[in-house]
Amino acid sequence: MPINKKHQNDIDIILSHKHNLGADYWTTPDKRLGKGSPFSTIDSTLMLLELGMDASDPILEGVAALFFSVWRTDGRFKLSPSGGILPCHTAYAVNLMCRLGYVEDKRIQATLQHLLDSPWDDGGWRCNKFSFGRGPETEYSNPLPTLNVLDAFRHSKYLNNEPKLDKAVEFLLAHWRIRKPIGPCQYGMGTLFMQVEYPLWSYSLFQYVYVLSFYEKAKKDERFIEAFNALRDKLVNGMIVVERNAPKLSKLEFCKKGQPSEPATKRYNEIEANLC
Repeated sequence: MPINKKHQNDIDIILSHKHNLGADYWTTPDKRLGKGSPFSTIDSTLMLLELGMDASDPILEGVAALFFSVWRTDGRFKLSPSGGILPCHTAYAVNLMCRLGYVEDKRIQATLQHLLDSPWDDGGWRCNKFSFGRGPETEYSNPLPTLNVLDAFRHSKYLNNEPKLDKAVEFLLAHWRIRKPIGPCQYGMGTLFMQVEYPLWSYSLFQYVYVLSFYEKAKKDERFIEAFNALRDKLVNGMIVVERNAPKLSKLEFCKKGQPSEPATKRYNEIEANLC
């Protein structure tokens, strides 16, 4: 997607935050790659990709090199110098690297294999960390990391060719009926979930429908169809209107709250194309 000149101001704003945390590429000197949302390394890169920056741009090549520097030989990514290496971190990282075009890189292939070797019993992925305590609901996988894993795999040869991914899709479709918060991180489907959030990086209706639309397992399932219809009903004159985003993004035009978004509508149009 080439950069539209009218998005250049948004790109400039994102780039203006590049050294906020004391190092290059929106991070800290000790490489805390998830810190600083919504201008973290991951979030900023995703926004630049949405705005049409090519993965071959030196800035994005620098981001890729930064992520490869924290890749482990077992396939995991360590996004912070201290603390554990959590599955959700690897899910965020591999999704970003696939979006940057590195899906065939042998290191990313090793990460994808690691993920295929490590799903939870219900088919999703989860972290063994219980910030909100334990209960029956925490025996489920975490929906957002699972969605991020599926987002990564849609770029790969495994798309619609791997039963383990079908099981992960089923886990997410089951959540459409469960609705309540599940997983150790308590992801639910309430009022906030049903709002159109953009950019696509959180567990929300738009991201849920977008990712699942690539999977044959989901496309004809009545639960997915209900979710898609709920998203389609939110169109205004055929366009996606942003209902929710981070307040710190208020200066960005491409994802302004309460306004139609051309880049978001392009993502919606991808969903419809996937369903044809």
